[in-house]
Amino acid sequence: MTPTHATTGTTTATTNTPPKNQTPTGAKKAPLKLGTAEMRRLKGIGHELKPVVMVGNKGLTTTVLEEINRALDDHELIKIKTPAGTKEEREDFSAELAAATQAQLIHHIGRMALLLRRNPNATPRLSNLVRYSQDE
Repeated sequence: MTPTHATTGTTTATTNTPPKNQTPTGAKKAPLKLGTAEMRRLKGIGHELKPVVMVGNKGLTTTVLEEINRALDDHELIKIKTPAGTKEEREDFSAELAAATQAQLIHHIGRMALLLRRNPNATPRLSNLVRYSQDE
């Protein structure tokens, strides 16, 4: 129901959405939308990478998450080998992994997942984004 102004009789609509470029208090920022050209470039870089972390049957333990976070801080774009399972289980695991590390899932195929989390303070000699952009 919309409130009615007492003196003029007009109705005013109220919304709970924040103005553009602002997020509600306590809300996480949505992952950056990437264009198709950028996605293709990242997948191409990912094709050259070897898995940095291989997740075993125990799944996402705290030590595995710490190692993935360290790798994302250093390399920004990493490839991870996920545990075996059905296609749906692997897709769910990849999405859970991206959410737990606050990274963006670029691609997953089979048991491989490609994650991106940009780091403005990344070391250029370690960052896969910087290293592979120089090759082009």
